[in-house]
Amino acid sequence: MRMHPVQGLLVLLLTLSAGCARKNFFASTPLVDAAVRTQLQQSPEAVDSVTVKAGKHYSRGFLHRILWGTHYRPVWNAPVTAPVLDLNTAHGGLTVKEIGGGFQTTSMTLADSSAFTYALRSLDKDPIRVLPKVWRKTFAANVLRDQISAINPYAALTAPPMAAAAGIMHSTPRLVYVRPNDSAFGEHKERFGDKVYLLEEKFDGDKTITAQMGKAVDIDGSGTVLNNRYGDNDVFIDQVAFAKARLFDILIHDWDRHEGQWEWAQYNENGIRIYRPIPKDRDNMYYRFQDGIIPWIFSRNWAIRKFESFDDEFNDVYALTMNSRFIDERGLSALTRQQFDSLAHVLQKQITDQVIAEAVQQFPSSVYELVGPATQRKLISRRDALPKAAEEFYKILAKEVLVVGTDVEDTFEVKRLNDEETEVTVRRKSDDIITYHRVFFRSETELITLHGLAGDDDFKVTGKAGKGIKVKIVGGRGEDEITDTSKVGGWGKKTWVYDTERGTELKAGPETKDKRTSDVRVHAFDREGF
Repeated sequence: MRMHPVQGLLVLLLTLSAGCARKNFFASTPLVDAAVRTQLQQSPEAVDSVTVKAGKHYSRGFLHRILWGTHYRPVWNAPVTAPVLDLNTAHGGLTVKEIGGGFQTTSMTLADSSAFTYALRSLDKDPIRVLPKVWRKTFAANVLRDQISAINPYAALTAPPMAAAAGIMHSTPRLVYVRPNDSAFGEHKERFGDKVYLLEEKFDGDKTITAQMGKAVDIDGSGTVLNNRYGDNDVFIDQVAFAKARLFDILIHDWDRHEGQWEWAQYNENGIRIYRPIPKDRDNMYYRFQDGIIPWIFSRNWAIRKFESFDDEFNDVYALTMNSRFIDERGLSALTRQQFDSLAHVLQKQITDQVIAEAVQQFPSSVYELVGPATQRKLISRRDALPKAAEEFYKILAKEVLVVGTDVEDTFEVKRLNDEETEVTVRRKSDDIITYHRVFFRSETELITLHGLAGDDDFKVTGKAGKGIKVKIVGGRGEDEITDTSKVGGWGKKTWVYDTERGTELKAGPETKDKRTSDVRVHAFDREGF
């Protein structure tokens, strides 16, 4: 019997997991010169810079590289000069504020005397905590740790020149080394000592507003932004600014752009609050994964598709958007194909060949020699093809669209204009101001989902057409009134209503499919995604 590829992959994983995890996977020190480590211990103030190799432990032989990929192993093993971080003098003096980090990164928040915060984030990662506990002492831990070599540890250094040219808010990371047992780190000195980090601004409140943010009044995380957006009807996300930032992500192949990868600058303009994006954590720029037999199998569309490699071309735009689907659906629902195309052309003009050259020159010299010219060539090629990638991104977003109201009373109007076009408008009941408007095309969109959230909302569906887009209405917690007088030819009903039976007034028409129930979970909506 012929084995299916997925079955073969499972067999391979089980075979590999039969061994034990290496007890000492990571190098004992990133320092190249052992004498320097001794000097740091004896006279730490006498050393202000060191030569390090960020990941000597990723070096592997020919057979291993054939099976598991070369990735960025030479970059991890390149000798790089890094300044020694002195908390007493850096940025006028820094103190430890809190310990952070996700499942992989060792990180710390530092603050200066004015309460401006900085993030200290380790270059190397340990992803073992993403594994179930039963697997953590198996060979699977070795494999997972080894694949961190698919990350270019110095990629984030190249982002600021391009982001600045594009008018996208950004931090400016710099490379630093923390001494072994540095007493300034207090009880955390052993955990954080003798490692290489990126030190960068951490934008997390009104104390961290900088000149690049203009007249911003505060900075919030994605959870707060989305709760505010849905809680009131005078809060908006600047979708054009967010789309531009997301196209920049696609240009630099930063595939891990979930809601936790953003902060948002808040502005008060003409009586409304507007949030504009501040991207952070550029760990996965220029990701290179598919250059080994086993990673190539892992990254097929039927496996872990998002692990696409940075290349001259946009081989799979969908792969670059998988992790960001939640925030993309909520932050880009109003934009048209023309707006995406326009933004792509703007980025092409702003991120010139010279800007790209300046960006890749931010690599340490030894790293530039290894990957600088190739990275520059790929960025230029991708920049030139950005309108096509923007079109693909738009098509992904346009297939199924969320139109979400607020906890205040809203009116949703759906008009079936003709066989191809369906118009959606959302108004505030209090003053009839339009808060959302877009015309959808049947050739692009299969489903429009309207969420009323709380408040006593009105939904009106009108118009006649021979063909039409399916519209899903989810009323929410208020006492909603839903009226459907539309008519669409063909088989199947095109207006589906989900709400509680109690408190909902439904005036159904020939296109209405009544999916109301007594279960309040019918109108649940995930606001934060965390």
